[in-house]
Amino acid sequence: MSQQTEKNNHYLLSNWKPENAAFWENKGKAIARRNLVISVACLLLAFCVWMLFSAVAVNLNKVGFNFTTDQLFMLTALPSLSGAILRVPYSFMVPIFGGRYWTVLSTVILIIPCVWLGIAVQNTSTPYSVFIIIALLCGFAGANFASSMGNISFFFPKSKQGSALGINGGLGNLGVSVMQMVAPVVIFLPMFTFLGVHGVPQEDGSSLFLANAAWIWAPLLLLATLAAFFGMNDIASSKATIASQLPVLKRLHLWLLSLLYLATFGSFIGFSAGFAMLSKTQFPDVKILHLAFFGPLIGALARSAGGVISDKLGGVRVTLVNFIFMALFSALLFLTLPGTGSGSFTAFYLVFMGLFLTAGLGSGSTFQMIAVIFRQITVYRVKLHGGTDEQAQKEAVTDTAAALGFISAIGAVGGFFIPKAFGTSLAMTGSPVGAMKVFLVFYIVCVFVTWLVYGRRQKHVKS
Repeated sequence: MSQQTEKNNHYLLSNWKPENAAFWENKGKAIARRNLVISVACLLLAFCVWMLFSAVAVNLNKVGFNFTTDQLFMLTALPSLSGAILRVPYSFMVPIFGGRYWTVLSTVILIIPCVWLGIAVQNTSTPYSVFIIIALLCGFAGANFASSMGNISFFFPKSKQGSALGINGGLGNLGVSVMQMVAPVVIFLPMFTFLGVHGVPQEDGSSLFLANAAWIWAPLLLLATLAAFFGMNDIASSKATIASQLPVLKRLHLWLLSLLYLATFGSFIGFSAGFAMLSKTQFPDVKILHLAFFGPLIGALARSAGGVISDKLGGVRVTLVNFIFMALFSALLFLTLPGTGSGSFTAFYLVFMGLFLTAGLGSGSTFQMIAVIFRQITVYRVKLHGGTDEQAQKEAVTDTAAALGFISAIGAVGGFFIPKAFGTSLAMTGSPVGAMKVFLVFYIVCVFVTWLVYGRRQKHVKS
């Protein structure tokens, strides 16, 4: 056996049995936690890159560009569009290439849009089309969520799925808030002057180094890549072809749960992308970049909590109550907007924080539902056709990972639709009310879907 083969085997887990209590306590738990920690770090940075334009777009005209409000909303929306599309192939990559290898590759390539964006913002002659391309490339970061969540699902037993996926997704989502906290600070610091970055003078006497918002992530992404290369593992039993994963697309539950996840995670990522721009249009006197990070922070932390709470109380119950509150907060938002309500920024901000909270909780609870329901469906189907327990468990893990990845792709569409809906509604009517009416109706529909399909079947679909 060659040295290279031995090295590869060092990272390959050939006998992974997380459902075996003795194996889990003696060996599995420590390995799973190590992979989870590194996965969280890589995913957090991916979310920072994915939502870069939510912080950059609001400052582009301040450094000499002359884009319209609708164009700026489009730039905040495009990463979510490409991220949603790319999540479909990304959801199949871990069983084909292995979680460790794919995490390394999918993390290191994110350095490209960061470096390019930093260069582009320094030249005011950079055409809008170039920013469109960079925004689409940032979508590769959003696609990482599908492969990351699918990968982590292989490491943990069913009883820990909600908590593990909640931590991975929730702390990963925290990257949105981290980016929105870091970017407004670093753009005023002469950090990369040694690379030729020059500040653009502002009316208040300060200088804006917008390239910093993109370049700050490049060295961190490199460190995360090295951590994944040396610290993560591949699981031999997770290997599967695309053909073996495709049958999951025929399941009705895949599409119903995609709808619910679109309403929760789609709302979280969509509001994260569009909140700063929306606030700027409705309350132009408020310095929103100093406050925008708090919503994604609440939502990300709530996602982790949503998974843990769902493991104890049941994902269906948590999701149902959550959708009721999402509809309530959406209705209250009309009372805070200028023109239709009080025009109070404080009320607007607090209600929106409620939307971020419920969107985050729902993201965790719906993902817990997905993991539990697809395991049950697959185990029942395999045993019905005479399969063994071992076959049933293996197929259940593969089907669940594929379902998690694909449903996450559908959910990411919300990151494009919500900012674009705000931009379109403002362009057509001068108000975001039209977009919010659509969101309100959608949340009400999800209340009924959750109750009619899953709420009345809890004895058969435990979640």
